Amino acid sequence: MAVGLRPFLKWVGGKRQLLPVLRRFYPAPMGRYFEPFVGSGAVFFDLYASGRLNGARATLTDSNPDLIGCYEMVRDRTAEVASALARLARGHEARGADHFYEVRARFNRMRLKPAASRASYTPALAAMLIYLNRTGFNGLFRLNGHGEFNVPAGRYVRPRIWDVAHLQGVAGALGRSGVRLALAPFERVLATARAGDFVYFDPPYAPLSATARFTAYTSRPFTLTDQARLCEVAVALARRGCGVMVSNSSAPEVAALYEGDPRVAGAGLVVHRIPARRAINSRASARGPVTEFLLTNLPPRE
Repeated sequence: MAVGLRPFLKWVGGKRQLLPVLRRFYPAPMGRYFEPFVGSGAVFFDLYASGRLNGARATLTDSNPDLIGCYEMVRDRTAEVASALARLARGHEARGADHFYEVRARFNRMRLKPAASRASYTPALAAMLIYLNRTGFNGLFRLNGHGEFNVPAGRYVRPRIWDVAHLQGVAGALGRSGVRLALAPFERVLATARAGDFVYFDPPYAPLSATARFTAYTSRPFTLTDQARLCEVAVALARRGCGVMVSNSSAPEVAALYEGDPRVAGAGLVVHRIPARRAINSRASARGPVTEFLLTNLPPRE
């Protein structure tokens, strides 16, 4: 049991603040675990640290090749990533935002080369992604229309950029027998999940307002059509006998999907409204309490 193991990346919609609520719905016993939008992996690391996986197989997937490439480098070449990250941390301490923008430009040049791919991801690229994530605005991963990472520098006095012991703990969790990483669309889980397995979906949230559209984690945004496809996948898995949880915002279009489709209730899926805190806004004063949706067929425990 790795008590206190936490994600090594900040991520939009990361679930650390909601873990006390989500834990009430974790199934026991659990078959295999699937997390098709792994992001920061907060739920995976929580399950792992608490011993709830109990040796069960876990499949962590995402459609973001940078994210999966970074995870693989942390797992397989931990010392090299830590060494490169230490150098970046020293540069940031000396030069701050100027260093951030130089690293961002170098990161984009390296990752956008014609021959670049997840298969050619390097410890240097992984370290740059972690550095940019820890020092950029709100921990965003955002791409422009040309596929360039374009998040501006954050305003942090002493950002926590690297911790070699923490990276080693993360590598141990990702490298455990039975844990699999893969670049894949979320629908791929339909090909492998079966009755008794636990599937947690944490997709890019439907925006609550026109100014809250942080959905471009890859070069293609996550649209309302994608949200509808995800709802259909959740219904299919629930009918199959899988334990299913889906997190999302309480945007009207999400409410229409989850509460307006009789197939959702027919599959045993129930919407729970849970309090959360809005984490992303250009103005700190606008980051306040909101209500999120949790769609699940798992009964809550006290």
